[in-house]
Amino acid sequence: MAIEKNDKQWAIISLASVPLIMTLGNSMLIPILPLMEKKLEISKLQSSYIITVYSVIAIIFIPLAGYLSDRFGRKKVLVPALILTGIGGFIAGMAAWKMDDPYAMILVGRALQGIGASGAMPIVLPLVGDMFQRDAEASATLGVIETSNTIGKVLSPILGAALTALIWFLPFFSIPIFCLVSLLMVIFLIREQPDTNAEPLNFKRYWGLIKDVFRKHSRWLIAVFIIGAILMFILFGFLFYLSSILEDKFQIDGIKKGLLLAIPLLALSLASYFTGKYIKDNLQVMKWVTFIGIVLAGASVAVISFMSHFIYLIIIFLVCGTGIGMALPSLDALITKSIDKTIRGAITSIYSSMRFIGVAAGPPVIALLMKQNIFWIVALLSIFGLIAGFLAFRNIDPEHP
Repeated sequence: MAIEKNDKQWAIISLASVPLIMTLGNSMLIPILPLMEKKLEISKLQSSYIITVYSVIAIIFIPLAGYLSDRFGRKKVLVPALILTGIGGFIAGMAAWKMDDPYAMILVGRALQGIGASGAMPIVLPLVGDMFQRDAEASATLGVIETSNTIGKVLSPILGAALTALIWFLPFFSIPIFCLVSLLMVIFLIREQPDTNAEPLNFKRYWGLIKDVFRKHSRWLIAVFIIGAILMFILFGFLFYLSSILEDKFQIDGIKKGLLLAIPLLALSLASYFTGKYIKDNLQVMKWVTFIGIVLAGASVAVISFMSHFIYLIIIFLVCGTGIGMALPSLDALITKSIDKTIRGAITSIYSSMRFIGVAAGPPVIALLMKQNIFWIVALLSIFGLIAGFLAFRNIDPEHP
């Protein structure tokens, strides 16, 4: 049964709320890590673990969430995932508020958020593919999803700074509230269409179908997975670097720092939105938009060290964000367009795991490299950009998706 236009609009808003909340739950903490280092009396590397533990746990549980969503339905995984994310935020907040030495318990709360995240954002992508059968409509919706993701990144430094200005641990307590809003929208506004003709897959047959997909599509599929991980590594690594530099070198913090970080992230958001509208169902366009976006991101990180003024760094990050914003909706569309609904959840979950690897690795790696010469940061990010560009150019083949 077709979804009515009004129902579709509310469904899209509800779907978009999930990546928005998941992004806020992680990115909101990055700009305030320097403050947490002082409040918790921890090192820069230890503060990066507050971001990394969330992502590492998500990486572990995402494949399981993908299988469960294919086996039992998307909403049956998405709803408890949102609940668990909220509980994790509440635990982290209570620890920061009530405990004398809360660091370990904050990590526990963040780990629970990571388990919740594994069944949230990765489930949204296949759900879009399930609900919107027309390729152009699905691509446009995926653009909205990535835009919502990046809007979360735009809002996160401003919101994180504003909440922290009131009470330093308030960002943790905001997560349960955001999750509750998204949860109610998902429950009441998304009507999942059951596939009455499909028989439930046992795990053996399910695994066989996944292996078949990789036999047929391994070249471009693995390339997309690696590109997704690299882009997230560059984004979160650069964001961690810029947040630290603004505070440590230029003494810019609070709302002002949040607003500065929001400028390039807004460019990322707009690029995602317009890319989703532009690519429609054209695989050739998806490939070249991805490639051009990677070139922009790679070229920008290669010139980080040319000047040290914070305005120059913001402009460089703006170009980098625009490139990443162009590439992400195209990568999403390549997967959801080319993979059968039966195992779409598993494949998109692997893709999401790879993206989370980038998110998890970026902050701690950059934290370690910041103790050395900036040359090593530039070299690493530039090399990763070259690898991603090469994979997009050589391995993404629109004629044989």
